[in-house]
Amino acid sequence: MEAGRVDFYIGLSLAVSSSLFIGGSFILKKKGLLRLASKGSMRAGQGGYAYLKEWLWWAGLISMGAGEAANFAAYAFAPATLVTPLGALSVLVSAVLSSYFLNERLNIHGKMGCLLCVLGSTVMVVHAPQEEEVASLGAMAEKLKDPGFIVFAACVVGSSLVLIFAVAPRFGQKNVLVYIMICSVIGSLSVSCVKGLGIGIKELVAGAAVLKDPLFWCLLVCLMLCVSIQISYLNKALDIFNTSIVTPIYYVFFTTSVMACSAILFTEWLRMSVGAVVGTISGFLTIVLGIFLLHAFKDITFSWDSMPRYLRKGPRDPCWGPRPYTALPCQDSHVEGEVKPPLT
Repeated sequence: MEAGRVDFYIGLSLAVSSSLFIGGSFILKKKGLLRLASKGSMRAGQGGYAYLKEWLWWAGLISMGAGEAANFAAYAFAPATLVTPLGALSVLVSAVLSSYFLNERLNIHGKMGCLLCVLGSTVMVVHAPQEEEVASLGAMAEKLKDPGFIVFAACVVGSSLVLIFAVAPRFGQKNVLVYIMICSVIGSLSVSCVKGLGIGIKELVAGAAVLKDPLFWCLLVCLMLCVSIQISYLNKALDIFNTSIVTPIYYVFFTTSVMACSAILFTEWLRMSVGAVVGTISGFLTIVLGIFLLHAFKDITFSWDSMPRYLRKGPRDPCWGPRPYTALPCQDSHVEGEVKPPLT
């Protein structure tokens, strides 16, 4: 019992530190990109790669890597129902840090949308079933051969190619969802590769001849390709759009894509109860509402002072208290020569 409690707190600490590292990584990357823009270098949104020479950008990348490593390790100590929702803390960390270091602000709609995104993602994770255990690369290979996953992977690759070559050149710099969708759908495959490589590393530590298995190297190459695409398009999104907008939307789309991929790969939905289905759908609809508030009203300046005057009046205002009866002007004034009817 005591060992289980220690593992729980270790996993909790790793999950919280992961959110701090990942949330801070967005700020460091953005600061590096802004420094390059001030120097006149070709921006990442225009296809430039000058950020590879900026130490702040590399600090952000290292911070993100440390956060992902801590998040991966947290699953070994704490249950997934604890670790996954805590990933939402990175959204709040990034929003708070961006207000201090980047002078970025969210209006009331953005704050409500951010809260709804975190709430919806948490509800989805709470009601999602546990993934099926896969203990070896052989079992992982069988899962990857499933027709459902093959169709999903083909759809991910096809939609990514369409977004990269057809949609991004025309709408990438106008709509924040384009670059983020590319990162998210590709990210669902990268997480699957990470899971497979994690299984292989466990077998390698146990003494199995994993390095002779072609699947291990295929997963490694696929992971490197997916991560490079994610980094490239995430940099473009951060370079063009507000960090407080990019971070929550990326979190929501990425989490949804990963959960969908995991459900298809490990056939989780077959064991879901009615309550879990309702909870998952409710969480998804909450996420959609949050995204709408974040994206539709991000350019509208909204504050307490901009509200209508009658909404800003408090209960102590004289206009809100009881007032004596006064006749309307039309009841006090009469047209000259008008004759009143006799009272009966």
